[in-house]
Amino acid sequence: MLELRHFKLVAAVADTGSLAAASRQLHLTSSALSHQLRDAEERLGVQLFQRRQRRLLLTGAGEKLLLSARRVLSEVAQAEAVCRAHPQDDLLRLSTGCYTVYGWLPPILGQWQAEHPRVELRIVLEATRQPLGALMDGQLDLALTPDVPKQARLARTPLFEDELMLVVPETHAFARRGHVTAQDLVREHLLTYAAPREQLDVFTRVLWPAGLEPQRVSPVPLTEALIELVRGGIGVTALPEWMLPQQRQGLRTVRLTPRGIRRRWSAVTRASRQRSAPLARFIELLAERFSTRGQPSPRTRSRKEALSRVG
Repeated sequence: MLELRHFKLVAAVADTGSLAAASRQLHLTSSALSHQLRDAEERLGVQLFQRRQRRLLLTGAGEKLLLSARRVLSEVAQAEAVCRAHPQDDLLRLSTGCYTVYGWLPPILGQWQAEHPRVELRIVLEATRQPLGALMDGQLDLALTPDVPKQARLARTPLFEDELMLVVPETHAFARRGHVTAQDLVREHLLTYAAPREQLDVFTRVLWPAGLEPQRVSPVPLTEALIELVRGGIGVTALPEWMLPQQRQGLRTVRLTPRGIRRRWSAVTRASRQRSAPLARFIELLAERFSTRGQPSPRTRSRKEALSRVG
């Protein structure tokens, strides 16, 4: 079954004529869109585009799908317009680029809620995997996410930087390395979040630029499960240091690529909408927190609490 992202892809490529131009319109890399297009064609069992003189042209099947895509996207846009016609300043809808962020949000949420007791805070968990898309679709008021593309429809407030590291068992051969490359990862059992690969930095920024795919990938829904599986020698995973517990017996982190994979986290809103006072204050509290303390600290949750949270 196709998803809304596939309809957006077909429409964008049909409008622009290339994956590069469509990637700028959809705020995704050309590599990610290429994999997304391949996924759509594999699901349907047909070719949607043909390359001619550096342009992608619709096939007969692609033209039929485009008609459906236009209709679906039009209905979605109409639904968004209805919602935006009735804004609620007494509601703040929030989501993030990672479930683990909810581990350091509570103190900020508590202070903000004390200042705005009449404003409902709604955490939209289902938007966690694609917060920017949900933001642009009008399903969110605020997204906390890394590596936001610069474009006119988004307003960003920088928060902190982190580095994506490869987490390995302490007995692994990589544990004694200064860094690993995409070629090194091909033969590893890679444990990842249960998300589309185009949303995972280890693919879009390490493996795919080298034209590589790992031989074995296992999606895991929980951050703590990822860590414990690595600790048990089942595989390796990619996480920033602050997502790891302070007690790291059995674990080592290794830099990904010689230069490392740095990420810039931001608080993001739609530029077309004026920030309400509660929203502006929430972002102000976030900025104050990270200007004084830097990136989140390694977690110190109890094991019982950790297993109850997802990442």
